[in-house]
Amino acid sequence: MTGTGIRLTAPAPGWAIDADVVVVGSGVAGLTAALRCTAAGLRTVVVTKARLDDGSTRWAQGGIAAALGEGDTPEQHLADTLVAGAGLCDEEAVRALVTEGPAAVRRLIGTGAHFDTSATGELQLTREGGHHRRRIAHAGGDATGAEISRALVEAVRDAALRTVENALVLDLLTDEHGRTSGVTLHVMGEGQHDGVGAVRAPAVILATGGMGQVFSATTNPAVSTGDGVALALRAGAEVSDLEFVQFHPTVLFLGTGAEGQQPLVSEAVRGEGAHLVDADGVRFMLGQHELAELAPRDIVAKAITRRMHERGAEHMYLDARHFGAAMWETRFPTILAACRAHGIDPVTEPVPVAPAAHYASGGVRTDLRGRTTVPGLYACGEVACTGVHGANRLASNSLLEGLVFAERIAADIAANRPDAAAEASGPAALPAAPDATVPLPLIPPEARAGIQRIMSKGAGVLRSAASLSTAAAALETVYEQAQDRPQDDDQDGPGHGKAAVPGVESWETSNLLCVARVLVAAALEREETRGCHWREDRPERDDTDWARHLVISLTPDRRPVLRRTATAAFPPVDPGPVDPAAASPAVSSPATPPPADAPREP
Repeated sequence: MTGTGIRLTAPAPGWAIDADVVVVGSGVAGLTAALRCTAAGLRTVVVTKARLDDGSTRWAQGGIAAALGEGDTPEQHLADTLVAGAGLCDEEAVRALVTEGPAAVRRLIGTGAHFDTSATGELQLTREGGHHRRRIAHAGGDATGAEISRALVEAVRDAALRTVENALVLDLLTDEHGRTSGVTLHVMGEGQHDGVGAVRAPAVILATGGMGQVFSATTNPAVSTGDGVALALRAGAEVSDLEFVQFHPTVLFLGTGAEGQQPLVSEAVRGEGAHLVDADGVRFMLGQHELAELAPRDIVAKAITRRMHERGAEHMYLDARHFGAAMWETRFPTILAACRAHGIDPVTEPVPVAPAAHYASGGVRTDLRGRTTVPGLYACGEVACTGVHGANRLASNSLLEGLVFAERIAADIAANRPDAAAEASGPAALPAAPDATVPLPLIPPEARAGIQRIMSKGAGVLRSAASLSTAAAALETVYEQAQDRPQDDDQDGPGHGKAAVPGVESWETSNLLCVARVLVAAALEREETRGCHWREDRPERDDTDWARHLVISLTPDRRPVLRRTATAAFPPVDPGPVDPAAASPAVSSPATPPPADAPREP
């Protein structure tokens, strides 16, 4: 059963695998957690939506941040992270990240990842936005994620770790006490099994990555459809800070109609001295911030957007012609190839760039051990909200967060592994959805592009009460039309056609609509500008009322309910059965902050 009683419409599982731990996702967070759990003697299964190396990790160009250089310290890394997070980082979580990070990177190197080194064998470190020190380790110039993914996938295969590829996870399984007991999943095409099945395990680690595909243009791969956040919400888990979507400032501009995954121009290019300029060649970041082009990403994205509005332009330019051909070819070969594939040569001309959706700073709320508010359910990587990123992620902290918190999760599961007697109790029957659960009306796949356009127009890099209200109403219409569709596929609905057929495309679209509705509700509620949440109608940061988090859950009737924390610190995570219906929503925003943790309905 699930904590809300909501589940995706899907066939009952026809097969099952038993394990101690199931890891959902195969990026740096998921594979690190899986390897550590396996090393602790836990039967571990990795479930991934495509191939093992198809997640967001392999697309990471810049690198991984850690205090590894001479003169750098975890305290300096902590200070830069707190500044970028705009007052909403959990300092204890950041301290864990920066103090454990260097050793975690060295263990990653021990696993087989090869980072770029100098002639003397020292790690080559560079700078990115928001960092006052050179502390970004990279591989293959601008192919860091691909190298990390290669090393971890190879280690997983060497360990003969059980994997299920091409599998979309559907819903969390829980027992009669509300504890996690596994997941249901659908294996596509080339998978090891056919159709819907289950992995039964007392511990589930969500490492499903981001939700960038909720927007029309994003740097995220096609698999990043918010599946983990949507699953967690249906299971009764709390999510937090979804309004803080980081728009990467420098994404290769391919035209106003460009949709889907867009080529990223890494922040490391600016770290090596590239300049942001307008069509007249004017460096508009000078005077905007002490670090100019290396200001935190939210500041750079806002400056680019502002300049675009001032000049009536669709994009700005990144000028790195002074690098010369040799530097481009050795330091940024991937970016050089991507630009040239689209008819742009960075060696001889400025690169047209504009912001695009890149990273979700918020996600499923966890404690410092990666535990969510549902017992037995863990989350790490981009799907999680650990408190590290606050209102705006510091560049290249994401891969490090995946490493550090994956190791913390594995340690917690190993320390609290299931009782051996329970493991020996024998195989159970195939899980089935209890009568108390309610199938979620599926959203037809053809609604996906419309949802993405609604989000890009109303909840993109620049937002307002008007744009967000319009987006919320449009998303509600999509939801209501799905509700109106008859669940009998043989009948036509009143003007709305047939019900969506269960399948990967309708499940993904349903997940996208779920996270879109919650994201817009949070963005509409936060009446200030902070970090990567930019409200043009509320342009100032408001520490009196808004130096706090928004925590969101779903009610059984699928309404998102918001509550505001009393301070910038997260309330403790208490993994226990969750009853979102117990929250009594408010109907409007008061002029003064509500009581601590007061629930609210958008």
